[in-house]
Amino acid sequence: MRKLLIGAVVSALVLFLSTPAQAATIRPVTGFGSNPGALQMYEYVPDELPSGRPAVVVLHGCTQDAAGYANGSGWVELADKLRFKLVLPQQVSANNFNKCFNWFQLGDSKRGSGEAESIAQMARYSAGSRTYVTGLSAGGAMTSVMLAAYPDLFSGGGVVAGLPYACATSMIDAYSCMNPGKDLTPRQWGDKVRAASTGARSPVSVWHGTADYTVAPMNLRELSEQWTDVGAAVDTHSVSGMGHGQPIAPGSGCGKAGPYLLDVGVCAAAELAAKWRLAEDGVQ
Repeated sequence: MRKLLIGAVVSALVLFLSTPAQAATIRPVTGFGSNPGALQMYEYVPDELPSGRPAVVVLHGCTQDAAGYANGSGWVELADKLRFKLVLPQQVSANNFNKCFNWFQLGDSKRGSGEAESIAQMARYSAGSRTYVTGLSAGGAMTSVMLAAYPDLFSGGGVVAGLPYACATSMIDAYSCMNPGKDLTPRQWGDKVRAASTGARSPVSVWHGTADYTVAPMNLRELSEQWTDVGAAVDTHSVSGMGHGQPIAPGSGCGKAGPYLLDVGVCAAAELAAKWRLAEDGVQ
């Protein structure tokens, strides 16, 4: 397991960032599909973006919205600097009072139905040469859903303070998954993914704070075991002393601190962008 200390040196990619003058804006998109999960879609496309550039689906956490998380996590700055687009699903309070994606509801977490299918339709609508998915907390859990149910759509994923796929099937069950967490065997976790879909599995990065008392840190291990069991390449990042949230590094041009956006001197978004080679042309 790779451990990242709060005072660790930020990656060269983060140091390369500066806050650009943005002309593009986050804009709503309609007509992307049948939208069975009744989600909202937003998109960020840097000005004069060439066709065929990669796309990243970015899933916010509970109580957040698409624009706030995209900006606060550093993804907007990265999209401008490295020239790729963002697909930004947004939950609505009519679906979930706290605006959490419903990763724990069967109707929203399987291929072809509910919120999962709405997000898949957004990804297809805005697809680039490669498409990736990442998210925080409930958005991280929904990232697990998308990787499990739609392996054909995504070239990789990043789960931040999230949960294994199919850890819960109800809201009450979801709380026990979050804390204290569920300890299953790798095969048991893997069987849940195999039941969702077949096909090759893309690489998965897992990020978690060691002081996360909302989603227990043991979920990093359980996620790693789940995806390793189905053949995915997995890298884990345990951020020492960090609570529940997205690791950002505003001092290096990555993100803006706020609730669940935690300045720990480490930029998860930038490290994911580097791993996914989003600055490059061509297929990974």
